[in-house]
Amino acid sequence: MSTSLTSHTPYRIKALVLACALVAMAGLSACGKKDDGQTVGQKLDSAVTSTEQAAAQAKATAEASMAQAGDAMKDATQKAEASGSTTAMSAAGMVDDVAITASVAAGFAKDADLSALKIDVDTKNGNVTLYGPAPTAAARDRATTIAKSIKGVTSVDNKLVVKSS
Repeated sequence: MSTSLTSHTPYRIKALVLACALVAMAGLSACGKKDDGQTVGQKLDSAVTSTEQAAAQAKATAEASMAQAGDAMKDATQKAEASGSTTAMSAAGMVDDVAITASVAAGFAKDADLSALKIDVDTKNGNVTLYGPAPTAAARDRATTIAKSIKGVTSVDNKLVVKSS
């Protein structure tokens, strides 16, 4: 009992056509969309317009963000410049204080009664403080006079202690 292929072929073609039709109907019914009366071209135009609107909105958002970033950069630059100026002024003040300290110590080295090595000179913002021993009250007073004579000195706090030999 052999069956020929040709006797079953019409049934197979009908079954294949029926299966394809069922798949197509299932696909169309699965969409669940109703026909909105727009042509494919109209739908495409609508999609392009929607995309252009989204792009314009994204551009506006990016421009606003860039403007905010620019303002933040300007603010940071101004703060950095102000900080640099303050630092420069502070450094200049330190240099002045170091120069004052060196000048006061040099003045003490020229005086026979005052020891530049034993007297500690501290300077801050032009205010000089003297620490250490002085051989006499007169030498102690001369230390104050020498320190006050230096350019940039605003005050002298003489804490030298008179040591009797």
